[in-house]
Amino acid sequence: QVQLVESGGGLVQAGGSLRLSCTASGSILNMYTMGWYRQAPGKQRELVATISSISGRGNTNYADSVKGRFTISRDNAKNTVYLQMNSLKSEDTAVYYCNAHYFRYDYWGQGTQVTVSS
Repeated sequence: QVQLVESGGGLVQAGGSLRLSCTASGSILNMYTMGWYRQAPGKQRELVATISSISGRGNTNYADSVKGRFTISRDNAKNTVYLQMNSLKSEDTAVYYCNAHYFRYDYWGQGTQVTVSS
């Protein structure tokens, strides 16, 4: 069983920055595709960004709405994935979830709230 623990959420003004962290319970980054998703009130959960495993060359993928503003990265030694969020907008307000995916296996963190005030 993989456990994911997120941190780094909070309240920030529009135009500001936050960095989210997701630490996995084991050395899974070499196999799992890691991702960040978010869910705003009354909306479905949506993809924010993903980064493939080491064997997948660490390719990144971003939602159009965050391209150029958010960056996903990982520290394999720390079993941690980061989401650097710059130029935040009010529409980025949501609960952000970390995800680990490998074939039929999917694990989720508990979520961390990000609130952007305008």
